[in-house]
Amino acid sequence: MSYLLLSLAAAALPALLLIAHFVKLDRARPEPVGLIGKSVLYGFLAVLPAAALELGAERLVPAPSGFAGILFESFCVAALIEEGVKLYFLRRYLYRRAEFDEVADGIVYAICVSLGFAFVENFLYGYRDLRVLFVRAFTAVPGHAVFSGVMGYYLGLSKLEPGRGRAWIAGLAWAILLHGLYDLLLMTESLASLLVLPLLAAGWAALARLFRAARAADEARVASMSYQRQEPPIL
Repeated sequence: MSYLLLSLAAAALPALLLIAHFVKLDRARPEPVGLIGKSVLYGFLAVLPAAALELGAERLVPAPSGFAGILFESFCVAALIEEGVKLYFLRRYLYRRAEFDEVADGIVYAICVSLGFAFVENFLYGYRDLRVLFVRAFTAVPGHAVFSGVMGYYLGLSKLEPGRGRAWIAGLAWAILLHGLYDLLLMTESLASLLVLPLLAAGWAALARLFRAARAADEARVASMSYQRQEPPIL
C-alpha cells in the first residue's frame, strides 16, 4: 500500500509543479481555482476515450511494417487521437466559459487538461517501477504540457482574436506534429531517442515565447478596452 501511495505521489508531483508554474505566470489575472481543478479532472477523464480510440484504431487499421508502422503509431494512433481528445474536452467544456477571456487562458487550461492526462498515463506506465516515473517526469510529463500548451495558444487566438476563428486547427496540427515527433524518436529505440531532449527544450522555449506573446496581446486588448471606455463622446 505504501509503495502504491509513493507511486501516486511520484506520478502526480511533476504535473502539480508544472500546473503551479503556469498558474503563477498567470497571476496578474488568475483563473478560478475550481475551474483549474475541473480542467485537470477533464484531463483524467480524457484518458478513457483516448485509450479506447487507440485500441480501436490498432485493431481496425493494422499498422504497416517497418518505419511506416512507426510513423503510423506515432502520428495517427498516439498523437492524433490523444491531442484530438484533449482538444475535444477543451472545446466542449472550457472554450465557452466566461472565465476563458484571454489568449493566455487557452494555454493555462490546455496545460491543466494535458497534465491531468499525463498524470494518469504516467501512473499507468510507471506504477510498478519508480525509475520509469522519474524518467517520465522529465520527458513525457513536460512533453504533454508543451504539445497541448502550444495548441492552447491557438485556441485562445481562435476565441479572442477577430478573424482567427479557425486558428485552433493550426494549434491541433502543431500539437500532433510535436507529439508525433516525440513518439517517433522514442519508438526508434536507438540513439535517435536522445533527440527528444532537444525537442522538448525547443518546445519549452517556444511555449514560453507564445505565453509572452499571449500576455502582450491580452494587455493590449485590456488597454484598448480601457481607452474606449474613457474616450469622451464626439459632439
